[in-house]
Amino acid sequence: MFVPIAFENLRVPSASTRQLLSNLGRRLVDISGESRETSYLFQRCSVLVQCFNAVLLHDRLPDRECTD
Repeated sequence: MFVPIAFENLRVPSASTRQLLSNLGRRLVDISGESRETSYLFQRCSVLVQCFNAVLLHDRLPDRECTD
């Protein structure tokens, strides 16, 4: 089964993405016993989006050493 996971900066994830992550979170809860594992999974995805946005912003900035 292939389910694309798509996140946008200021929008909620799609229904299929939320369902997949919720199912995955429930499986992680079953394995780890940590009841907040689903919340942690969504938080990790949010942090990944923020880190990727920081990389994109950094790559768009001009070099300080350029004198053009």
